[in-house]
Amino acid sequence: MYRILTASALGALALTAAACAPVIGSHGYQALEAAPADVAIGTDTKTTVRDRLGTPSATSLFEGEDIWYYISQTTEKYTFNLPQVSQRSVTEIVFEGDKVASVRTLGLEDGRDVAMNRNETPTRGRQLTILEQLLGNVGRGQLPRTDEDAPGQRRPD
Repeated sequence: MYRILTASALGALALTAAACAPVIGSHGYQALEAAPADVAIGTDTKTTVRDRLGTPSATSLFEGEDIWYYISQTTEKYTFNLPQVSQRSVTEIVFEGDKVASVRTLGLEDGRDVAMNRNETPTRGRQLTILEQLLGNVGRGQLPRTDEDAPGQRRPD
């Protein structure tokens, strides 16, 4: 009897320990054959970078197609908690003309938190209650009474 209780307690302990393992997710650019940091400054062009690394995750909005970003991140999620970013890598490749001018790699520590503004824009008009919404169209329209009221419709005879 003592062995059965010990075995059950060890089994429950093993299941509890397995439930505490995080679920790890990898998102974004995954470097398979070549890393973005291996790009040679001054010799590589847009076509060689695209052939070696693939299309970028994002391009710059303000400089056109002159800055490419390769973004990847790893998240860890424990049981019922929200996922937490454990690792992030952003590689910025700047082009001058067609040649690579600079390559910079940024990590998680280089990021900044941005506080979002939670204010709402008010909508014009009045707010209706549920009853007003349900019964709002009752009595607004009338059904035609005669043939003259509804041209083009036939009455069933």
